[in-house]
Amino acid sequence: MAIHEKTLIDPDRILQHDHLVVDGVDVSGSWNTMITPRTLTDYEENFEKIIQSYSGGENVHRCWQCGSCTNSCTMYAQNVDFNPRYWIYLIRLGLKAELMKDKDIIWQCVSCNKCTNICPKDVRPEGVMKATAHWMEDNGLTPKTLSTHFDEEFTHQCIEFGRIEDTEVMMGFYKRSNQPLVQAWIVEFGKRLSKGLPLGQLAKMGMNVVFRPKTKSWGKTGEVLAEYVKAQKEAAHHG
Repeated sequence: MAIHEKTLIDPDRILQHDHLVVDGVDVSGSWNTMITPRTLTDYEENFEKIIQSYSGGENVHRCWQCGSCTNSCTMYAQNVDFNPRYWIYLIRLGLKAELMKDKDIIWQCVSCNKCTNICPKDVRPEGVMKATAHWMEDNGLTPKTLSTHFDEEFTHQCIEFGRIEDTEVMMGFYKRSNQPLVQAWIVEFGKRLSKGLPLGQLAKMGMNVVFRPKTKSWGKTGEVLAEYVKAQKEAAHHG
């Protein structure tokens, strides 16, 4: 099903005369609107499969362009350029260049899941939006979001040590996302924490930062897990 929404057509391809009379009939303005044709050749045949390889994008092929996702979308109500139906349409046709025109707003999906709940074909549009955003991050087309930085640090801690230490996770997250390590809320949190926790517990927390705890006999397990995760990513994104 082709997309005919005027807002999705490049302005320089829309032709109309403000004052035009044909055979005595005034066809000025929108009455004589014409759209110049174009031919797209820069499409990627396997783009749909690439998005399907990301978590959340598995069902993108089921879309039949009913528009229920966009019609129910929380973000579309705020910004008509946020159009899940159109982006899924582009993904299925392999039109990456067209999709990239909206790369700065696709990540704005708030995961309200209205689109997923109303979709009659179980496409899970919310998942497709997340899959598309992650694909763009992986390919350097958009900067990594803060949530991605946090996920990567959390995963690193689990694989490396077999457990997480809250302070280490936060410090690693700030380093990855180029944020200052000392922030006002951390200082205030530390002050309040020091008043409510026994000295023994505070000392133990401090020791965990200096001498990083690790799950017993984790070394080899962590290595195997890291290799498995790496292999799965390579298989998904290149297979």
